[in-house]
Amino acid sequence: MGYSKDIYDEALQKLERLRTKSELEAQKRREMMYQACPRLEEIECEMAESASAAVRAVFSSDSDSKTEINKLKDRNLALRDERKQILASAGLPEDYLKPKHVCDKCKDEGYIDGRICTCMKKLLRQISYDRLNSLSPLELSDFDTFSLDFYSDTLRNENGYTHREFMSKCLSYCRQYAKSFSRSSESLLFQGKPGLGKTHLSLAIAKEVIEKGCGVVYISVPALISKLEANRFGRHTNDYDMNLMHSITECDLLIMDDLGTEFVTPYSTSEVFNLINTRLLTSRPTIISTNLTLTELQKTYNPRTISRIIGGLKRFNFVGMDIRQQKTNDGRIRKS
Repeated sequence: MGYSKDIYDEALQKLERLRTKSELEAQKRREMMYQACPRLEEIECEMAESASAAVRAVFSSDSDSKTEINKLKDRNLALRDERKQILASAGLPEDYLKPKHVCDKCKDEGYIDGRICTCMKKLLRQISYDRLNSLSPLELSDFDTFSLDFYSDTLRNENGYTHREFMSKCLSYCRQYAKSFSRSSESLLFQGKPGLGKTHLSLAIAKEVIEKGCGVVYISVPALISKLEANRFGRHTNDYDMNLMHSITECDLLIMDDLGTEFVTPYSTSEVFNLINTRLLTSRPTIISTNLTLTELQKTYNPRTISRIIGGLKRFNFVGMDIRQQKTNDGRIRKS
């Protein structure tokens, strides 16, 4: 996927900090070992000198240069063996004096022979997702804080389950969904009135999926449409907004919150359809939450959008009474 220059710059700056840190730590280890064993420093200096001499010999026209190169190679091998034995006698690995990079492939450079390294790709994705999620409450919800006490154990839904029984089933399903999440996981539709836990469970799933190392984007549909419109009409304020569509179509899990609360226009309904359709066609899991019933959705969106939502997402119709109101009322009771 494409990224703006400032995202690349941030990724390269992070890699540079990693390299600097590993170099400083390696330097501290070397200084400590040189004090404990001065011979180690002598070996390092001799190896550096032999390397320089080898380079000079390679470019020399002297007929004895080949012999000199072989001597230098043998000497270098002997020095490496001596260094290895000294470190081993101290119970240390052979590479103890070298910088320890996060990525051994590119040495935290981000590129290998001019090609972008997998670690750089992962870092670019993560920066992009972090920016998109910076204003979302991803850290505010988890499964352990989802309380079933707010759901009635007497009122029943259309399938005969009490509200608490049904929401317990929803909670269990979402826990398992997050635990076994993969690119082949199904897409979900959370429906129900405001305050019934749709966003809470969406964010709980997101939090656990992120901890598995997957790329997750959480965004409200009104905010999404606003960003897309800003991009379309040139009102964007940050370069990364221009990569928004790439990020939300290619992330491992997309969570679209508050579908139906956006200002509905032909442009917005077209973008909603394109996004949902693209995610489904590429088998990328999506979670959509909405306060609207199916009838209300049908009045808001065109038939092809409704067809993709109904046919492509597993539906959960949340039940109960507004939890936020219950908490407010409970607080009033305790104060009185």
